[in-house]
Amino acid sequence: MWHKVSPIAFRIPYIMTWKSSWYGDKKNYKDMIHVDIQTREILNNELKGIPLGDILISKTHDQVIIDIFTSKASLVLGKTGENVERIKTKLQNKLGGKFAINVKEIKQPDTNAKIVAYSIANQIEKRMPYKRAIKQAVAKAMEKGALGIKVKVGGRLNGAEIARKETFKDGAIPLQTMRSHIDYTTARAETIYGTIGIKVWIYKGDIYKKSKKLDS
Repeated sequence: MWHKVSPIAFRIPYIMTWKSSWYGDKKNYKDMIHVDIQTREILNNELKGIPLGDILISKTHDQVIIDIFTSKASLVLGKTGENVERIKTKLQNKLGGKFAINVKEIKQPDTNAKIVAYSIANQIEKRMPYKRAIKQAVAKAMEKGALGIKVKVGGRLNGAEIARKETFKDGAIPLQTMRSHIDYTTARAETIYGTIGIKVWIYKGDIYKKSKKLDS
């Protein structure tokens, strides 16, 4: 029997790293994990309806630094940055400590798994046929330079009485190759018929570590 493993977790020691970067000892490790989870929950609630990519969190001895990747930075920032300041104030009031928020724009949103999954879920919730939404996302990703994309949906598709799964694929998805840069995410579309689950894999090419030069 084989086991399903997240493509991102599978590559963390090799070509990928954690979404949170900090060190905690045994005494405060649990509290720091709790702050991490609450921070992500607050950000997702405050920025609901905005296409977000990764949210990276790093901590120093006196500050929490948050990097928010999005395809629409202007919506996250607000007209004069007041939206970020409001979120920062809310985090500081609820969790304590100092927070710094950096907003970074995703240059190729059509090849970002989280943005693609958000777009598909959004269109399904607006009652667009799921096949059309997925095929458009697959075509755009391949046009923008993705080497492969796979989208899997499951649930009461188009309101069918019996739930089922369907998979749409184009290009190559080498899941077992460590150096393959696979962007992966899951999303949910809440429809009047129930929840539809969405999984997206995008293959962006291979990453080779630079070989260390031996001292002569």
